[in-house]
Amino acid sequence: MDDMTKAPPPGISTLRAAMIERKAGMPKRLAQIAAYCLANPDEIAFGTAASIAGAAAVQPSTLVRLAHHLGYEGFSDLQRIFRERLKEKTLSYEERLNMLEQSNAQAAETELLGGFLTAASQSINRFAASLEIEKLAQATEILARAETIYLIAKRRSYPLTAHMAYAFGKLGIRYVMVATPNGVEAEMARFAGPRDAAFAVSFSPYAADTIAQAQSFAERGTPIVSVTDSVFSPLAAFSACWFEVVESDFAGFRSLSASMALAMALPVAVAEKRRRMERERDGYSKTE
Repeated sequence: MDDMTKAPPPGISTLRAAMIERKAGMPKRLAQIAAYCLANPDEIAFGTAASIAGAAAVQPSTLVRLAHHLGYEGFSDLQRIFRERLKEKTLSYEERLNMLEQSNAQAAETELLGGFLTAASQSINRFAASLEIEKLAQATEILARAETIYLIAKRRSYPLTAHMAYAFGKLGIRYVMVATPNGVEAEMARFAGPRDAAFAVSFSPYAADTIAQAQSFAERGTPIVSVTDSVFSPLAAFSACWFEVVESDFAGFRSLSASMALAMALPVAVAEKRRRMERERDGYSKTE
């Protein structure tokens, strides 16, 4: 029977502990969705009741029953705790491994791979459904017209700009990685201006260096194209164009799949845009 007499857990840590403590005594379907919540916190935070229920193979009403079982008035109250989790300190890798063990999701390597593949698929599908084509065209236009593209990212976001640097190099597009061993990133902004562009990436918890460096470029009139995960991200405040990419996670380990797809597509789109611009200039010159 759902327990409305217990006070609801006030935060993600106490909620996780309550789920683990009560899971053994839960009805089968409640235990199933509780395990899904523990393994996929980002999906709970950003998904709809229908999408979460479908992914967890339960009825949407089961989400409400779980919320009641934990003392919340409704599913939206339970979901709010998962959303507030994003404002907290990111779990350490040791804590993520402990969470994985507690949710019984660590049984076999194939199950681990399946969990990460599911998170990747969810990330890509969510981004594909929310992508604004006009925004992609705007970002491509900004980067294609830039004389130099400055790439800014730190920590887990760095692989995205590393791939873009590789692609830009192969495509003959001038770029600068704002990452140096001697700490002169701040000075790099002095070489940029309105005829250049910067591409910055940062997800919660936002890398302070990325934000500061991107803002220094923006203050010099360099348009910023950015990838981040929320309208409340500090990057969104000064970007000329920004993409909201919410990556799903498996047991606290977040995917980069949707972001990487964007990072792979943009250099190619920029190269194609530049070719069209060059043909148009050549055609105009011949008519003069």
